[in-house]
Amino acid sequence: IVMDEIEVPTEHLHEQLHESAAESAEKWILKVALTAALLAVFAAITALLAGHYANEAMIEQIQASDQWAYYQAKGIKSAVVESKIDLLHTLGKEANPKEKEKAAQYKEDQKEIDKKARERETASEEHLSLHNMLAKGVTIFQVAIAICAISALTKRKWLWYGSIILGLAGLILFAITYI
Repeated sequence: IVMDEIEVPTEHLHEQLHESAAESAEKWILKVALTAALLAVFAAITALLAGHYANEAMIEQIQASDQWAYYQAKGIKSAVVESKIDLLHTLGKEANPKEKEKAAQYKEDQKEIDKKARERETASEEHLSLHNMLAKGVTIFQVAIAICAISALTKRKWLWYGSIILGLAGLILFAITYI
């Protein structure tokens, strides 16, 4: 008995496998691209907020410095009035009671100015702290985007998963900033 070999058309199968693999790769690259785009959006929002808090910290610090300058001015005025009172006393003359009231008022003003200056300094430190947390978040998002790009170039899914994990870490840091 002679058996004829049965020929299986493998070319067609080979082409289908190749097309299927190409489609799968395209879908995966699309997912990587979307991930990178989302990470970029989160990075942009976080960077914008980090910049806002840096500006607020600077404004608060400038206002605190202004308050301290005002505090010093009141201190100088008080010292001048007290010197005048002391000089008059040394000369055996009585100082005007209004001068003594002025000196006392300057001292009271200084207490209020001190309080405002310290509040501004505290607010500045809080804004700077928020800025620092958000700046770290921006860095994490940027690294995640870079790893996403590397995963697409090297076709390594584990790198893509790593970029997603880093992105989640950035989101957690973002959320912690406001808690």
